[in-house]
Amino acid sequence: MKLEIAVLSGDGIGPEVTGQAVKAMEAIAHRFDHLFTFKDALVGAIAIDKTGNPLPDKTLQLCADTDAVLFGAIGDPKYDNDPSAPVRPEQGLLKLRKELGLYANIRPVKAYETLLDKSPLKKEIIEGTDISIYRELTGGIYFGKKQLNEEGTIASDLCEYSKEEIERISHLAFKAAQKRRKKLTLVDKANVLESSRLWRKVVTEIAKEYTDVDLDFLFVDNAAMQMILNPSQFDVILTENMFGDIISDEASVIGGSIGLLASASVGDTCCMFEPIHGSYPQATGKGIANPIAAILSAAMLLEHFDLMDEANAIKDAVEKALELNITTPDLNSLNPLTTEKVGDFIYDYILNPEDSNINFENIHVGQSTII
Repeated sequence: MKLEIAVLSGDGIGPEVTGQAVKAMEAIAHRFDHLFTFKDALVGAIAIDKTGNPLPDKTLQLCADTDAVLFGAIGDPKYDNDPSAPVRPEQGLLKLRKELGLYANIRPVKAYETLLDKSPLKKEIIEGTDISIYRELTGGIYFGKKQLNEEGTIASDLCEYSKEEIERISHLAFKAAQKRRKKLTLVDKANVLESSRLWRKVVTEIAKEYTDVDLDFLFVDNAAMQMILNPSQFDVILTENMFGDIISDEASVIGGSIGLLASASVGDTCCMFEPIHGSYPQATGKGIANPIAAILSAAMLLEHFDLMDEANAIKDAVEKALELNITTPDLNSLNPLTTEKVGDFIYDYILNPEDSNINFENIHVGQSTII
């Protein structure tokens, strides 16, 4: 298969972790005889610094013209510490989602058996957790009309959804549930919000088309509590934009590191894949950023194009790295490896999956990891 991929590394640790994702895909291309072409473009704070625009027209056009987008991270302290800044890195990401029609964000959350002790939650609580969160991405309060009175004392943000916006992501979530454990939970606030009542009405109607999937409902405050008390009860979670933003970030603590969580943002014609973590500017250039989320984002990209064996090859390599504790300081404080060396191991394991006789000394000096 031939795929042309736009690479938007972004800010902070974005280039470091995205580089390892590209490396993993290069290993896949070599092993499975594919042709992947990568084209770099600016986004976020670095784009503002160089062009004055967090999403230059050239970047947007590249994303529209390529088969998929591999995204890193955006953000810079000089904008985080200045909420009044008229141009911000986040504007680039929101515009990218809107312009490409990326209405569905998909975030897998898994408790890896080898990392159960790394989580701040008790092992017996998180064991067996395997969740797929479907978050609506281009509607709701983030994109609604925003107002501030002349005195700057009263502000409002409109949360608005249409039936069509709810339907299109709901069908994706139900189809995903059919391939998993056949359970879907709608997270809303239907006891208070009219927009949530519309969500519940539309999803209930759509559920009649998926009789093999069990549908239940949770108010978002209860869902947030259940995510900590009993996360393994969830299979597929479906929710609106802001609730999904919050719930999925809360779920990230289950696995023990936010550096493990990948995501996909898909629309009818475009798709983008990215780790859920931020730009982590304090770690930039230190080689301590966990690249696994970015690498698993590449696996999700492959799954999107039905390259399941290829995606599983990346997942197997990640599992092996975690099993052998070949990880960065967030997961291995005693004997950590650098971002690049973790990427090197995963690259080598993809190419040599049958040879798991690992030479640990060579890993740490940066030589070949498989012997």
